[in-house]
Amino acid sequence: MHEVTAENTQLVDLVLDYSRRRILDTDTPLDKPLAPLELARLAGRTIHEDGIGAARAVSIFEHALAPACITTDHPQYLSFIPTAPTKASIAFDLVVSASALYGGSWLEGAGAVHAENEVLTWLANEFGLPSGAGGVFVQGGTLGNLSALVAAREAARLSAAEAGREQPSRWKVVCSAEAHSSIASAARVMDVEIVTVAPGRDGALRGEAVREALAEHGASVFAVVATGGSTNFGIVDDLASIAALKADHDFWLHVDGAYGLAAMLSPLARDRFAGVEHADSAIVDPHKWLFAPFDACALIYRDPEAGRRAHTQHAEYLDTLTEASEWSPSDYAAHLTRRARGLPLWFSLATYGAAAYREAIGASIRLAADIAAEIAARPGFTLVRDPQLSIVVFERDGWTKADYDAWSQRLLDEQRAFVVPSSHAGRPNTRFAILNPRTTFAQLVAILDSMQ
Repeated sequence: MHEVTAENTQLVDLVLDYSRRRILDTDTPLDKPLAPLELARLAGRTIHEDGIGAARAVSIFEHALAPACITTDHPQYLSFIPTAPTKASIAFDLVVSASALYGGSWLEGAGAVHAENEVLTWLANEFGLPSGAGGVFVQGGTLGNLSALVAAREAARLSAAEAGREQPSRWKVVCSAEAHSSIASAARVMDVEIVTVAPGRDGALRGEAVREALAEHGASVFAVVATGGSTNFGIVDDLASIAALKADHDFWLHVDGAYGLAAMLSPLARDRFAGVEHADSAIVDPHKWLFAPFDACALIYRDPEAGRRAHTQHAEYLDTLTEASEWSPSDYAAHLTRRARGLPLWFSLATYGAAAYREAIGASIRLAADIAAEIAARPGFTLVRDPQLSIVVFERDGWTKADYDAWSQRLLDEQRAFVVPSSHAGRPNTRFAILNPRTTFAQLVAILDSMQ
């Protein structure tokens, strides 16, 4: 299976040929899921004792399996949070796999870790974090948030022990009622209590509301989670007023910027994130608005040693690594084995430069403002909130959930767009999540025109 043979050469050529065509294609269809029975009929049985051969397997993937997956980098994929990886990042993702890299330790992957750390240092500097801040690329925002909160609780435990204070019977984390679902998920995994605080009418969490929660729950609060761009609306919490509470209260400030923190790279949105420089940890997902392929989340600690204390795994076979002083990414999150998933972003940034990223992010912000103005001016449409970043939520007046469902399905069936229904405060609506630089105003207007 591993020798350089004519069969293996053909196999590699087949895969690279398909990859080349897919990477360079600018007109990949949206595609859509198929029913299980239909997909089974089209793909047939593919796992046999003797195999079906590379040519047949690639053909089945290209003609049966891939068309049953919605194309997330399509310019009219506007649901959830899209992805729009650069050609450079996609191409280099192949290199990461082909190079048999292990990204868990400096001993085994020093070059890869060095490149990833350059990106993490650059991001930390953009966010205003001090020299020495750093972290690791993990799978996604859920793991990033969990890892940060584990480090936060460990820091609180150590602080209480050093001060001789009694530890609470149950630790608590404070967050907005509109915080991402991964915060509640992390709390379940950690067996800690969530204290939700109502945001303002505009959806933003503010220091005054957080102060009340801190006063009520006291030393049992080990962390406050602020959101740097909510998934549903793209709302940025008032980070500065929340961070100011650290002067009077002892807590770890974590900023969940999985979607929105990348907007800080654009001068159009940078001011919205004032206060993030005081965070003890923050995350941002490059596979969202930093144009990298799935899957990557940058987890950055103000003091990386806090992450290392919480996450370093100890075992006899790991002594060589844990006794060393070099930077091993496995020490900074709830993982051990890891892919060098930050390298595609490194290659893309090195290739195109940071200015290209700033412009692409700014273009999405401008487009969101333009289409929001169009929606607000249209009879029969209601803009739910003015967009802060690149998510535009709106209603078609008089529509029920069934109307949105039927319209959304029709758009996908006709391969015009992927826009799914959403809701807020019990009312159905829909939303444009605009991250792809190839999305145009005309495309969005055409989708609005379809809402008859």
